[in-house]
Amino acid sequence: MPEPSVLAALVSGLRGGSIEVVDLTSPLSSSTPVIQLPPQFGQTAVFELEEISRYDDRGPAWYWNNFRSGEHTGTHFDAPNHWVTGKDLADVASVPARDLIAPAAVLDFTDEAAENPDFLVEIDHVKAWEAENGPLPDGGWLLLRTGWDARSHSQEAFLNADDNGPHTPGLSPACARWVAEESPVLGLGVETVGTDAGAAHSFDPAFPCHSYLMGSDKYGLTQLQNLAALPPTGAVVVAGPLPIVTGSGAPARVLALVERG
Repeated sequence: MPEPSVLAALVSGLRGGSIEVVDLTSPLSSSTPVIQLPPQFGQTAVFELEEISRYDDRGPAWYWNNFRSGEHTGTHFDAPNHWVTGKDLADVASVPARDLIAPAAVLDFTDEAAENPDFLVEIDHVKAWEAENGPLPDGGWLLLRTGWDARSHSQEAFLNADDNGPHTPGLSPACARWVAEESPVLGLGVETVGTDAGAAHSFDPAFPCHSYLMGSDKYGLTQLQNLAALPPTGAVVVAGPLPIVTGSGAPARVLALVERG
C-alpha cells in the first residue's frame, strides 16, 4: 500500500480527533467591542445587520441580510497598508494566500496582565520564552496571551479606559520594533482590541506595533479568543480575512490546528 499523502493524513487527523480545530474568533454582533478614538478622529462602525428577507413576502423561501461593519471590527486582520508606514505595501486582498496558514508561538502573560493591565512585553521576555521553548517560528505568528478575551462581553471592560485613556497590555516600543525588524515572524496576534497596548498613543513612536509591523510588511490579528487552548509551540493558525480590494484589513475567521497526542 502506498504511504498516505500529507493532505490525507491531515484529513484523517481532523476526522479522528488527533488534530483539534480551535476557534480563535470572537463572534461578530452588534455587541462586539470596538476601538474608540478621540472624538476629532473618524470612528469605526459597530457591526450591524439589516434584514433583507426572512421566509416572508420579501423572499418566501430564504433568509438573508446586508451587513455594515468596519474593517477593523471584531476579530480582524491588519494588512500592511493599514498604517502610514506601510501605505505603499499590500492591501488585505493582496496578502499572499500562503501567509494565511502559518505556525504559531504562544507567549502567556496572563498573570502579569491580571496584576497590571498596562503590562508591556519586553525583548527579554521573548528571549526568555525562546530559551525555554526554542526560536520563534520562521514565517509564523507571535500570539500574545493575556487573558483579555475574558472581558470581550463588555465594551467597557474590554477597553478598560479612564480619563487617561485605555489600559490594556501589549508590547513595549523596543519589543515592537524587534518583532517587526529582527524576529522571523510574519505578524503579531493579540486578544485586545488592537495590536498596540492601551497606552501606546503616548509611546515614541505612537502606536509602535502598528508603525513598525506595518512598515515592515507584517500583519496583525486582534481580538483573538481561546489562546489558552493552544500549546506554546506546535499550533498552526489559519487566518481568513475578507479579501477587500484596497482594504486595510477585514474581519476574519481565525482557527488553530492543534495536534493532540
